[in-house]
Amino acid sequence: MTLQIGFVVFPGIQQLDLTGPYDVLGSLPDVKLHLVWKDLAPVVSSTGLAFTPTTTYAECPGLDVLCVPGGAGVGALMEDPHTLDFLKAQAQTARYVTSVCTGSLVLGAAGLLRGRKATTHWAYHDMLAPLGAIPVQERVVRDGNLFTGGGITAGIDFALVLAAELYSEAAAQLVQLQIEYAPAPPFDAGSPHTAPAHVLEEAKKRTVESRRVRGEITARAAARLG
Repeated sequence: MTLQIGFVVFPGIQQLDLTGPYDVLGSLPDVKLHLVWKDLAPVVSSTGLAFTPTTTYAECPGLDVLCVPGGAGVGALMEDPHTLDFLKAQAQTARYVTSVCTGSLVLGAAGLLRGRKATTHWAYHDMLAPLGAIPVQERVVRDGNLFTGGGITAGIDFALVLAAELYSEAAAQLVQLQIEYAPAPPFDAGSPHTAPAHVLEEAKKRTVESRRVRGEITARAAARLG
């Protein structure tokens, strides 16, 4: 039976949050991938890459895997009733509810992280707890049928873990080899724990405004969740 896998796409999405897992899961046998949004008009990512939705919230079939990527646009999603209702409805029957990066904050705003372990991008990790989640500092975190990936590139790790769950470790390893996923970064600066102090300071400066805005949105979402 064909697996139905749906990614929410939206204005301001982080393209690698989507395209990394999309490539991995799309390489599995007998899957149907959906790009889901309110309508079928193209949406533009945070870096200008456009995506065309393939189905709408209203027309989307029941999903085996529901995935919410992150990006600059997640704040609006966290307060969008149409999106939150779609996620809550799909989560009732989905085999797996998943996210990449700050997409987990959207799941949290929908009330889908209450009492469950989850992760997100390091810069926004402290916003998980107010949404009822149990924050865990890992690249990929599983709690039952909930899979969450850390920041951006962790989406590939997340998708490989999910591929092994959906099929087998051998199937996931075959995809890993096909996409030649053998990370060997030129710098040890991919984590706040290893990045040079001046690099970390600059990265924090760049998130000050988004943290302020998302912090306010998270507080409102937490209040709605009670």
